[in-house]
Amino acid sequence: MFESAEVGHAIDKATFDAQVPALREALLEAQFELGQQARFPVLILIAGIEGAGKEETVRLLSEWMDPRFIEVSTFDQPTDEELTRPQAWRYWRQLPPKGKVGIYFGNWYDQMLQARVHKKIDEAQLDQFIAGAERLERMLSEEGTLIFKFWFHLSKRSMKERLETLKDDPLHSWQLGPLDWQQSKTYDKFVLHGERVLRRSSREYAPWYVIEGEDERYRSITVARILLEGLQCALEHKTPTVHAHHAAPLVSSLDNRALLDALDLSRTLTKQEYQEQLVVEQARLSKLIRDKRMRKHALITLFEGNDAAGKGGAIRRVAAALDPRLYRIVPIGSPTEEELSQPYLWRFWRHIPRRGKFTIFDRSWYGRVLVERVEELCSPADWLRAYGEINDFEEELTNAGVVVAKFWLAIDQETQLRRFREREATPFKRFKITAEDWRNREKWDAYCDAVGDMVDRTSTEISPWTLVEANDKRFARIKILRTINDALESAFVRSG
Repeated sequence: MFESAEVGHAIDKATFDAQVPALREALLEAQFELGQQARFPVLILIAGIEGAGKEETVRLLSEWMDPRFIEVSTFDQPTDEELTRPQAWRYWRQLPPKGKVGIYFGNWYDQMLQARVHKKIDEAQLDQFIAGAERLERMLSEEGTLIFKFWFHLSKRSMKERLETLKDDPLHSWQLGPLDWQQSKTYDKFVLHGERVLRRSSREYAPWYVIEGEDERYRSITVARILLEGLQCALEHKTPTVHAHHAAPLVSSLDNRALLDALDLSRTLTKQEYQEQLVVEQARLSKLIRDKRMRKHALITLFEGNDAAGKGGAIRRVAAALDPRLYRIVPIGSPTEEELSQPYLWRFWRHIPRRGKFTIFDRSWYGRVLVERVEELCSPADWLRAYGEINDFEEELTNAGVVVAKFWLAIDQETQLRRFREREATPFKRFKITAEDWRNREKWDAYCDAVGDMVDRTSTEISPWTLVEANDKRFARIKILRTINDALESAFVRSG
């Protein structure tokens, strides 16, 4: 795989100087057009052999292009803040918005390769990391991100010659760092595992480009041309590729609605039962959140449900049990301009709590397969692939010790109508009822179909849905509190 990057490519100075002006002009024009269209971001992943010109090439690109619209991120050892969250959080928060270029040093490929070279993971675990990278990159590509992956290569002989030349040169020995010397000892393993990574993760939506790094003029021209051609091609395609897809529900509409119809919405609690159980469950939650075992975990609860199902009241009862410093409530509405410039899940990744903390989502990432599906705010291809992306997202959270509790609050149409009218008649509740609520009510059946699909496709063993009978608000609140407490206790037992 690396043979062509060890043949000794070179460009003489005269040829280089003759090509650079036109190449720089074309790159700047493409970058300007990228910013004007603001249809997609560009993500460049840098990997490969130390000393093969990674930093020098990126520095040159920043000189040839407008550096104000290029964000270079380096991911070395994770910070204390990053260590308290899922591994991917550090990458998500640095993603470039539409119209901008992001360059990642020390990205997920470097992390998995270093772990394999130093035997912190085995071959099977490496393949798992590669598969996770593939899923992430496919999702970013589907969201519009243009991905370039560059592997800068040096032969073993060239790397050793470079070390020998620089180590005794007082003016340039500073260019050698610990990684250079380390890799001189692990070169064969690094290349062996690197080949496996490239072979298994080079896809049409995110291909690898192997760049011979020995001649700086050759590597600079080669990288710039690849980047230019990819940018120009993407900019010329004004409309996204339409993929074939199946848009029908998982099961028939009648059977789909049976999922919610099977709930016993007549379940109730008396006021006395409610008050007694509320005190018990709130005290239990307060104790669990303050338990020392919570230091290994974070807690996320998300609330979805029919309009007027009582999400706000349930959230208040959960929050009332806790020190306000330990939790955060994130209401999810229409995306902002900043959020629209990023992949769909970005707006949720940024709110993932660190260990020991609790985040409550009032509506959530499931909006894509609910309101966006029903209201046709995204294409069928978008919401169909969202099921798998959400499952991957939640698996990554749970693997990092995050406890995820998902609630759908269900009421019947008669109860919803009664609550709508009560809100209209109560001055301090009128703000809760809008024309959109009445319009959504007319799409009751479509939402039932969407909920059925959502539960069938995303209620997993590691992140199950809890369907809450919410005609009686007291019953719903106790069930929610008890479910959160049970989930935390189970997580504490599993983690020891």
